Amino acid sequence: MCSVIGIYLKDVTSDNLNLVEDVFIQSSIRGLHATGVSYLKNNKIHTVIEPVSALEFIDKHDIEQFINEDGNLAMVGHCRYSTSDLNYNQPMFNDNVSIVHNGVITQEPPESWKSLYGYSCKTKNDSELVLKSIENGREPLAEWSDSSMSVCELHLNGNIRFYRNRKRPLSYADVHNGYIVSSTRDILVRSRKHINDFRFMIDCEQNTIYTTTYGYMGLDIDKISTNKKDLQYEL
Repeated sequence: MCSVIGIYLKDVTSDNLNLVEDVFIQSSIRGLHATGVSYLKNNKIHTVIEPVSALEFIDKHDIEQFINEDGNLAMVGHCRYSTSDLNYNQPMFNDNVSIVHNGVITQEPPESWKSLYGYSCKTKNDSELVLKSIENGREPLAEWSDSSMSVCELHLNGNIRFYRNRKRPLSYADVHNGYIVSSTRDILVRSRKHINDFRFMIDCEQNTIYTTTYGYMGLDIDKISTNKKDLQYEL
């Protein structure tokens, strides 16, 4: 059990920064062992990963320093719960995209991934397979349809994509000047005290890709067909 976070905010305010900090702190209930972020600044994706809780991470790193030069904030984050070691923490990233993932892609041993899936990975974290799908122009929701996943992606153009399949939860809130994505709605509810109100909160539909466009408000929503029952929000 880990937590994924996605942030897209235009013209960031001090209230926004307080909210982002609290979202990270509240998300740590799903993982205290490591915290990481990737953010867009000066036309580059920067990544910071620490083997500490979100509270310690926030005490060490000023979120304001992650704001882009135009005053906007595009960022993904991860709070990890580890059952083994603290190697290969998230985000997983390259020069063009960074991803955070909650779930299990495969339980096959890492040394078999190349022969099974065709991907040469640098780590032994199966979340890297999501990144490999994107690098190869494939859709993770389709390629890993039998896995469990909730994912947030940060792209070099500043766009953020987020989605889940039927085996993992994901929610988002409209905060007037942008969107906050979190693993669960209750994290958002506990964090909202720092602003007057969210315009609304939504539990993401399964196999649906939500995309923010950097510099603009609104979400593009694309549905991937499935006849599988949602294991998160449907009875």
